Amino acid sequence: MRYLTLMLCLTWLVTFQPVTGQPSKQNRPNILWLIAEDMGPELACYGNPLVQTPNMDQLAREGRRYTHVYTTAPVCSPSRSAFMTGMYQTSIGAHNHRSHRSDGYQLPEGVRVLTDHFRARGYFTGNIVELTDNADEKFYQGTGKTDWNFAYNGAPFDTKHWSDLKNNQPFYAQINFSETHRGHDWNEAHLHVDRPVNPDDVILPPYYPNHPEARADWAQYLNAIQALDKKIGFVLKKLETDGIDENTIVIFFGDNGRAMVRGKQWPYESGLHIPMIIRLPTSLEKPIGFERGTVDDRLIASIDISATSLALAGIDPPLLMQGRVFLGEDATPPRTFIFGGRDRGDETVDRIRTVRDKQYRYIRNYYPERPFLQTNRYKEFSYPMIALMRELNAEGKLTPEQAYLLAPTRPEEELYDLENDPYEINNLAANPTYSHQLAVLRAALDTWLAETNDQGSIAEPDSIPQYWNDRAKERYDNEIKEMLEKRKQN
Repeated sequence: MRYLTLMLCLTWLVTFQPVTGQPSKQNRPNILWLIAEDMGPELACYGNPLVQTPNMDQLAREGRRYTHVYTTAPVCSPSRSAFMTGMYQTSIGAHNHRSHRSDGYQLPEGVRVLTDHFRARGYFTGNIVELTDNADEKFYQGTGKTDWNFAYNGAPFDTKHWSDLKNNQPFYAQINFSETHRGHDWNEAHLHVDRPVNPDDVILPPYYPNHPEARADWAQYLNAIQALDKKIGFVLKKLETDGIDENTIVIFFGDNGRAMVRGKQWPYESGLHIPMIIRLPTSLEKPIGFERGTVDDRLIASIDISATSLALAGIDPPLLMQGRVFLGEDATPPRTFIFGGRDRGDETVDRIRTVRDKQYRYIRNYYPERPFLQTNRYKEFSYPMIALMRELNAEGKLTPEQAYLLAPTRPEEELYDLENDPYEINNLAANPTYSHQLAVLRAALDTWLAETNDQGSIAEPDSIPQYWNDRAKERYDNEIKEMLEKRKQN
């Protein structure tokens, strides 16, 4: 609390502090973010044998692959609000999913969107939608997604057109991809890949039933990753064709974990763990902490990508920024702990906080009296696994690990040994053998909550979840009924 209060008293001038030793504009690199939606590290270069991701694998060979990168929230809008400011969403009032859409809510004093920092140092900025004008290549487009839980006065980006980048260097640009987000692109992903994944080859996490429908759903997720890889390859080729690859740092990462039950919107490994690959051109001097073709297992938060991107551009991150630099001479020591949280998602009110170190994850549930699988119409409609698991549970066909997802209540605390229990099934919180680990992570979380001024304890007005409940009912109820009727007929 004391830290954040002090930092929030800084003026705008301190936020945009003078930069020392900054390279000239002509020598400064471009920064390109490639952002996948709802995607865990299920790539071939991360060890998945079922997917073909040659372009991302090549990116990893030419760059550095990171194995322990975590978003600060397991759903898009709070996660994106965090990594686009370098601040925890819980510190800046952006923690509730799809909040502040019409109330003009402004970021706290001294907090700026990342593009403001780049623009102040002469960078051109883009959120690229139009990658090509070729009608035959319309598959290769970005979404232009922002989805921030705060208002922004003006245009946060200078362009949405790839064609504007070459003549406006140095640039900071991002391209957002929707293949791994459930919806149209997900549903058609298998049409865009050379070798769709065979559902019979899928091995599911043990908390899912080994059922043909479940395997087919997972296979389509892997197909979506393969379709995304084609787009990544297209972008990398565009960089080369336009002659800007030798001055462009490419950073690929996900906005949150996979869109599956116990993944997206849940602060477990499956909801928070994301892939990240960074490629620096050989023409650029390697920063301290970077070796091409290697793997980095440091604990890194998604807000650290923001701070490090500024540093790679020769821009000192603001003193207020909570993200840490992990490359270069100004890199901070590696994190001991990674923090995250989940709050209201659509109409579903919740509050969960979590912290992990290199081996253990601790989770604190603030509403333990509520079911693990609270009603959420978006998930009920979009995740076929939910209806399947409810049917199988009613028939007594789920294992205890699978039935746990349908339990009417949750434990107040959860503790998992990630080395020996990577799927987070065996809750050790009540096991006295692990009392020391529990105490350490409890204390770390309590300290973080206080120092970062976590605003999740402040309840929203009842009218806000009610608004989202009414909106979700209008949008999904009839579709859910139709979906369930089709299941009965089949």
